[in-house]
Amino acid sequence: MNLSPGGNTSVPNGELRVRILSGSPVDTSAFRLYADGKVKGDPDMVFYGQPRNDDGTISLTNEGNNTTFIVNLNNLKADVQKVAFTATCEGVQKVSGLGSLAIQVDHAGSPVASGNVDLNGRTEAALILGELYRRNGEWKFRFISQGFNGGLKPLAEYFGVDIADSPAPTPTPSPAPAPVPPTPPASKISLSKVSLTKEKPAISLAKQDNFGEIRINLNWHRGSKSSGLLGMFGGDKGIDLDLGAFIKLRDGQKTIVQALGNMFGSYHSHPYVQLQGDDRTGDVSDGEWIHVNGREWKNISEVLIYTFIYQGAPSWDKTDGIVTLHIPEQPPIETRLTEGDNKRTLCAIARLVNENGAIKIERINQFFKGQQEMDRAFGWGFRWTTGSK
Repeated sequence: MNLSPGGNTSVPNGELRVRILSGSPVDTSAFRLYADGKVKGDPDMVFYGQPRNDDGTISLTNEGNNTTFIVNLNNLKADVQKVAFTATCEGVQKVSGLGSLAIQVDHAGSPVASGNVDLNGRTEAALILGELYRRNGEWKFRFISQGFNGGLKPLAEYFGVDIADSPAPTPTPSPAPAPVPPTPPASKISLSKVSLTKEKPAISLAKQDNFGEIRINLNWHRGSKSSGLLGMFGGDKGIDLDLGAFIKLRDGQKTIVQALGNMFGSYHSHPYVQLQGDDRTGDVSDGEWIHVNGREWKNISEVLIYTFIYQGAPSWDKTDGIVTLHIPEQPPIETRLTEGDNKRTLCAIARLVNENGAIKIERINQFFKGQQEMDRAFGWGFRWTTGSK
């Protein structure tokens, strides 16, 4: 059912998929709300920096410009009255620049409600798109499309989320004979995110003994495997992107991690980098992952991250590929696959370089005909044979 703003309809109980479909990159969030229309705490917000709430009833995955929230209505606490879904733009961009924006609710693989946002003349940077809400013992969905001044921070505060401000310089304290230990501040959610672009292609993280588990995610728009409003590109098969890495250790050893040739690597031993399976079907909604053992960063010299089109038409402009690095106690770091050359099926995305124990993350975004051509361009010196998966 396609709804007009303010329209509502009943939805089935159970697991729903709420899809936010955008023509350009947009930040999306879900808020678990109570009788006063507010959250009770930071775990009630699900967004790029916290993609799953505390009890697992709401989670998100990204696929290119689109987001899917998985909501388990049956397991939501009895005092939860609403789940609101929002979209916000970064910087000075307005929602009118997104090109298109829609919200769709799916149950058991079929759409049960949707709403298309009229973006003409919209000057806001944020929108409350819609909400799931309880009414007389059943769940309903309302399409809202309400503009909101400001970005994600004022929108989150509107729903009662306690936001952490950027730390201010700390003045030098006067000497005190017996300072009283300060009370630990209340936990506040951080909305920080780092986007690597042509204008800002690199970031460095200070040296530490253990960076923890470094998780690198690749997600993309799979094309015709999607249904409903997502079926945009036609054809019999969606695009299959494979994630891989060249790894150079401090002792000079070099190796490759990729599904082609079944070279999945190892997390706890050489090379301390592991590909977490291979999404051959396109059915894994959160894409492909490579994990780097940050405890062993001292033994790693460089990790060069790349992806290649294993199956499907080489149309980089249709993949909307995005790579996100998740490093403990750091904001998410993301870069998008842009300026693609459709005659070249491989993209060198980024590299992690060990600089005296620090991690320098560099955006590359260069396209090649294959791994051998990329190898020659960056001087790795591998010997190549034909592989399969």
